[in-house]
Amino acid sequence: MRDPQATGGDAEPVRGAGPEAVHARDELLAEAVRGVLGSTRAYGAMVYLRSRDGRSLVLRTLVGVPLSIMSPFRRVAAAGPLPVAVCFRTGRTVALSDSEDTMRRFPQLAVGLPYDFVSACVPVGHGGERFGVLSVLWPASDDGVPAEEGGRLDAVASRLGAGLAGLVAAGESVEPAGDAAVVELSPPSVPTTRVGLFDWDVATGALAADTQFRAIFGFAPGEFDGTVRCLTGRIAPGDVPEFRAAARTALEHGEVLAARVRVLGPGGRPYPVELWARVPGAISDGRTHLVGAVLDVRSLTAAAAAVQRLHEGLISLDPDGLISYVNRAAEPLLGAGAEELVGHHPWEVLPWLADPFYENRYRAALLSQQPTAFLAARPPDGWLAFSLYPDPHGVTGRVVAAEAPPGAAEPPAALLPPRASLGTGAGGVGGTHHLLQLASALTEAVTVRDVCRAVADEILPAFGGQELAIYGVREQRLHLVSQSGYPDGFLDGFEGTPLDALVPGAETLSTGTPIFFESVRELAAAYPGLALDEMGAWAFLPLIASGRPVGSCILGFDRAHPFTVEERGLLTGLGGFIAQALERARLYDAEFALARGLQQGLLPHRLPQVPGIRTAARYLPGTQGMEIGGDWYDAIVTGDDLTLVIGDVEGHSVGAAAAMGQLRSAVRAFASLGEPPDQVLARTNRLLLDLDPGLLASCCLVRLTPADGTVRIGRAGHLPPVLRHPDGRAEALYVPGGPLLGVDERAAYPVSELRLRPGSLLALYTDGLVEDPALAIDQGVDRLRAALAHGRAGEELEELAERLLREVGSTGRVDDVALLLTAFGADGDYGAGGDYGARSATAGGSGAATFVGPGGDEG
Repeated sequence: MRDPQATGGDAEPVRGAGPEAVHARDELLAEAVRGVLGSTRAYGAMVYLRSRDGRSLVLRTLVGVPLSIMSPFRRVAAAGPLPVAVCFRTGRTVALSDSEDTMRRFPQLAVGLPYDFVSACVPVGHGGERFGVLSVLWPASDDGVPAEEGGRLDAVASRLGAGLAGLVAAGESVEPAGDAAVVELSPPSVPTTRVGLFDWDVATGALAADTQFRAIFGFAPGEFDGTVRCLTGRIAPGDVPEFRAAARTALEHGEVLAARVRVLGPGGRPYPVELWARVPGAISDGRTHLVGAVLDVRSLTAAAAAVQRLHEGLISLDPDGLISYVNRAAEPLLGAGAEELVGHHPWEVLPWLADPFYENRYRAALLSQQPTAFLAARPPDGWLAFSLYPDPHGVTGRVVAAEAPPGAAEPPAALLPPRASLGTGAGGVGGTHHLLQLASALTEAVTVRDVCRAVADEILPAFGGQELAIYGVREQRLHLVSQSGYPDGFLDGFEGTPLDALVPGAETLSTGTPIFFESVRELAAAYPGLALDEMGAWAFLPLIASGRPVGSCILGFDRAHPFTVEERGLLTGLGGFIAQALERARLYDAEFALARGLQQGLLPHRLPQVPGIRTAARYLPGTQGMEIGGDWYDAIVTGDDLTLVIGDVEGHSVGAAAAMGQLRSAVRAFASLGEPPDQVLARTNRLLLDLDPGLLASCCLVRLTPADGTVRIGRAGHLPPVLRHPDGRAEALYVPGGPLLGVDERAAYPVSELRLRPGSLLALYTDGLVEDPALAIDQGVDRLRAALAHGRAGEELEELAERLLREVGSTGRVDDVALLLTAFGADGDYGAGGDYGARSATAGGSGAATFVGPGGDEG
């Protein structure tokens, strides 16, 4: 079954995890991501941890990747289609070699991060318990994930898993709480800036200085006598007045910042230093005492001067896209001064860069770690060429004047207004990706629960909201369908609200108009006496589909929130989109309830009791689509024999379930007449063709004679049974078979015969158990065979069935699963030893069974 909707409570304190445990956990995570960057060529790493309810994976720690870019992926559904979720569910590494590989295998990730990079997700666990996933990024290349680094990633993930397991063993919780922690990278290699410290008694002239201070002023060991007179002898004569003026300023005003003087170096050549000083508050001496530092800024000054002398514009942006430096040549090109630009995103302060294309170029450079270039039209009459050079610390941009590209329109004469912000995380490319992901998720959402989960997972982070409630209309009243982030019990008082009630959730639906409140004062003034929680702003959206009221959607913000014109328009449009998806899902849920009732009625409620034989069965619906299909199993007593049946009608619909019911009844009727397996399958095949449902079916039929252990197997396009021998060996029985039912009315279905000894176990199953997109079907069958062979002593049949579903089946399966286990032996003792017939022609050559061919000859 699909996971229920995950709530937004992951930011709450973790029960059982005190501050010391949280600190220990975060240290483990930080050590892990630093270890990845230190031992591989990766530029970024992230750790996702499972949420408290196990339904989500929460981004907890990252390095080398901006948190703003990863905002759409801070919280990932554990049952979802993203690589992090698949890695967590399967326990296997998921590697993506480039953007094409990502688009082919994980299109939802490509929608959110449409950039060219290499990535790998490695499971983090220990002793059979899975805690989360380590996700790693490399620059784009033709080689994909570096093969030699896989072992290093596994080692880091293993150490992290062991550390988290140690916390759990100590009774602490390791589930995430609070915001993701950004681990800072070591600063890039820059010219060294030396810092020296001093303590100066101005009244006496005594000056205590550390080793760095003395070295900056060029004093050899023992040369400095500890007086300010000795110090001024090393200052350029023309700067001594400046030095004394700085000291007076510090004494009068309490501090002096960045006073610059020149020091005489070797050969009398001066070089600059900066003095920072203040009056210490703990010393009461009439302001005659200074402490501070001196900075040797020679290398930085030279570097800055070199950059300033360039005739080309240079800008520096940090990993979040904020401008950190602009040289003089860039200011006239960009049409803005450094004071306007530094600390802001260029696409926010320069209206002609407000097109999301330009922000997207920055993100592409940062995530691919490859240089990129583009042209931009700068009103009123210019074009600029931008070249971006990234590294994990940010991006350096080169800006020069350029010719207009051929056929390009002239830049607009007037500046465009700055791009409107959509609140936290919703503006620009990040917001666009959120909305594209919501559209993609709603397209795939089938049930009402799916729709609500998609809305909560995408809208809350996109618009920076903390609460979301979706109400549906039933009998002219509003009933809560889903909520995220509300205090327990707060919404109880609104359950069953009439559509004509004077509350915003009802009025927005009756008027068909969204209602926005930017502050508590606005809402309280419009609806006096309305119960309020701790939120500071709200958006109430009507959900109307095909002119019919479907429900209302309420989005809450924890502080006052000014809704821009663009944001209001987007939320209004999303209301209609959500309404259509919700109405479609409600119709599906109604059909699903009918189909599930039909299917449950058609499957056997209990299996027959036969002396010397034990049976156990399991049925699991698929996790996508209709969640109902044509898989079935049955066990039929036919005289002294027991007939075991497993089958699968293609498709997931009411029609598939109905066809399954007809086939099950037919097989039961034909088998009860005592007909051999080949005739049962042949007659069922002709019946399916006569019914003409437009569907095909596979089936495997096994007739077991308990008296001597004889087994006769017939297959109609179905996967082979898997047999476990008394000594624990297991093999897939690839016996001959015929085509699928419903293909050819003249089809024949050969029967193969073998004889069992007590202690044998036979597994019949449908393909949903062994299918995996990452494996060939034969490998899936072999995984089932291995799981059967690794059974523990004394394992009960019901326990075995549950274990096979866990170890072989996938939580992300899209198909139904039917499993029928049969243990042959006195009192079901299928762990005992026993002898087999001496002659064998099994597929595996194990010597464990004697086959009799379709014509009655021994194989």
